Amino acid sequence: MLPSIPLDYAEYIKASGPFECLTREDVEPDYVVLWSFDAIPKNNYDVQIEMYAPGFVAFGGDGGGELLVFDETGAVFMLPMVGMEPSSAIRIAEDFQELVSRLEI
Repeated sequence: MLPSIPLDYAEYIKASGPFECLTREDVEPDYVVLWSFDAIPKNNYDVQIEMYAPGFVAFGGDGGGELLVFDETGAVFMLPMVGMEPSSAIRIAEDFQELVSRLEI
């Protein structure tokens, strides 16, 4: 079973809608694609995240080969689609609000 999507992500997407943007300065991931709330279950199924990276739920990507994922605590990680496994996840933000503070909107 996938972890829950943090409420602040759901509220943010409800207000802003899915979108793509750059991040400020030299912070990871340089580019962000945020998925609609409705697209999250299908996209996670398509990449088989429950099989290859249990404990994570994808909510977007970097426009390349990395997924943006939450863990059970709501922390944000980058997870490569090739070689996807929990040990490959790199923590980039303590929570969604920290990631939002880096977006160039």
